Amino acid sequence: MSPKGRPTQDKRDKRFEIRLSEETYKTLDECSERLKISKAEVIHKGIAMVKKEMDKK
Repeated sequence: MSPKGRPTQDKRDKRFEIRLSEETYKTLDECSERLKISKAEVIHKGIAMVKKEMDKK
């Protein structure tokens, strides 16, 4: 069976499930729509932003 999705150097083989409030989910959805990226990508960018902020300290 061939692999699905685009080939990438950043292999995403780890899964993580979270529960969100309705308000947080709506915010995630709005970010996704306005940036024209997936909800997963919004979350990836958020993690990168937090890491960058931590590295400043």
